[in-house]
Amino acid sequence: MDKELINIFKNGSKTYFHSSLLFPKKIREDVFKLYAFVRIADDLVDSVPQKKDEFNLFVEKYEKALNGIKSNDLVIDSFIELMHEKNLKESWVKSFLNSMQMDLTPKKYKSLNEVEEYMYGSAEVIGLFMSRILELNPKADKYAMLLGKSMQYINFIRDIEEDWKMNRTYFPENEFNEFNITELSLQEFNSNKLNFEKFIRKQLMHYKKWQSEAEKGFKFIPKRILLPIATASELYKWTAKQIELNPSIVLTKKIKPSIPRILLGGVNGLNIAVKQ
Repeated sequence: MDKELINIFKNGSKTYFHSSLLFPKKIREDVFKLYAFVRIADDLVDSVPQKKDEFNLFVEKYEKALNGIKSNDLVIDSFIELMHEKNLKESWVKSFLNSMQMDLTPKKYKSLNEVEEYMYGSAEVIGLFMSRILELNPKADKYAMLLGKSMQYINFIRDIEEDWKMNRTYFPENEFNEFNITELSLQEFNSNKLNFEKFIRKQLMHYKKWQSEAEKGFKFIPKRILLPIATASELYKWTAKQIELNPSIVLTKKIKPSIPRILLGGVNGLNIAVKQ
């Protein structure tokens, strides 16, 4: 496996990276190809300042490679090979890139439905990619989409402070209004503590609903490859628990599991896999 792909993934997501090490070798390599591609695109729009020209060039090179012109970019060419091998739909990739494009311009989402439209491209199609890489029964697709969506929503909650500084938020305006929240800042928390905590806990309720439903799809995943997925799921539930205990923590630090916590998540994931 090329070290460049490994390092892109490793530097981008501790939870996903360490969980993915539990996959069999061939699946692990395919997962690294997928996440290197999505991570590069995501990093270009999330950088400060944003790298709009570089993102547009990345998309252009991908589209040319899709039409048979080698990009000489390891990340793109490896992903194109993966698309052909695993029958990943071009429409899914287009939806992903469209959601990344949306992040180049600050946007307010009026309702949860609008947020979910964004998350289809940014998270649910990732679940579909994974379902194809793992060669699961198509009946697992809706659960894979829910798992991707639930995990991304926890990232939204965890990254509130970072996103707010970029003039970016992924929570519905009608829920801001419901709790009389005007901004996601420490100042707002200090002046409106009770409502701020209620707002955060409502966002966690959305996550829990999607997460709980997603785990019903574990029955479609063979035990050997369920372990890394269940491990990642357990680590995200741990993150949600930390935020639920202390909602203001999202304004002061970025919650990430330690190596011992990741190992414990692996043990819990193993227990889930054994029970399926």
